[in-house]
Amino acid sequence: MALHRLTSVTMGVPNIAETGAYYAEFGLSPEGDGWFSSRDGGRQLHIVPAPTRRLVEVRIGADHPDDLAAAASRLRRLGIESEFAGTSTSLTAYDKATAVRAVMEVVPRMVQAAVPATPYNGPGRSERTGGRAPGVVRDVAVKPRKLGHAVVGTTDFDGTTAFFRDGLGFRASDYMKDRGAFLRCSTDHHNILVMAAPVTFLHHTSWQVDDVDDVGRGAFAMLENHPERHVWGLGRHYAGSNFFWYLKDPAGNFSEYYSDMDCVVDDQLWTPEVLEGAKGLFSWGPPPSPSFLQPEDLADLMTGTHSATR
Repeated sequence: MALHRLTSVTMGVPNIAETGAYYAEFGLSPEGDGWFSSRDGGRQLHIVPAPTRRLVEVRIGADHPDDLAAAASRLRRLGIESEFAGTSTSLTAYDKATAVRAVMEVVPRMVQAAVPATPYNGPGRSERTGGRAPGVVRDVAVKPRKLGHAVVGTTDFDGTTAFFRDGLGFRASDYMKDRGAFLRCSTDHHNILVMAAPVTFLHHTSWQVDDVDDVGRGAFAMLENHPERHVWGLGRHYAGSNFFWYLKDPAGNFSEYYSDMDCVVDDQLWTPEVLEGAKGLFSWGPPPSPSFLQPEDLADLMTGTHSATR
């Protein structure tokens, strides 16, 4: 696959200081200029001022300038103009429905050092003896490894899906009928989820941690003094298969700790499914909260009266 990762996202919020403090507590490292870094992915979250919360930009890694030229040609066939920068190592285009700026750039592939698998005991199998589980005694703060994906609500589901899939070159992993498209620009199951919505908005960003223990530990730490941050979890998705826990930032965006995402190395060996009902949302766990399906500020976003959640 010519594309190889979701490099970074830029979110616009009306309350930069509060939102930035939240993501620092979430485990991302502040860089002092509105950027926040993950452990393995580097500068992957940029927070900028905006009247309402929204996804402003996504940056996508590609291998070669020819990959950008091919994307420009595909976008042109969709009636979407794009612009090269530098020595044809960066291509910028805008999705018409959401106004999200997509920047495809030639950058090195990210290589993550392998994290040793946590030993688990099971029926007839004792991988861990003479001590407590590592997840019980682990006491270092949870720090996300990398940005996994972003979810954008759009009023033109077909148009936004075509922009990412048919224009930029994302591959489809699964669909939720005519309401959701799980699209990938790496070997991860999805890096962008396009979601049909009555208004354009950023639903959530998702961040990889080491294992399910860190999903739980990260959420527990975030909720210890702020139970109002809880949105949905712990559970395991069907689409992507990952463990998840969702929290809410001060601007109203959701943030997800995840681990154990499906990996698609050979496109020919993966068959997208069209999922219906709850199956597309989760395999097990508590039912999704109403605010996860319909964020509480959607009506305000539709009328332009949104203010940051305090």
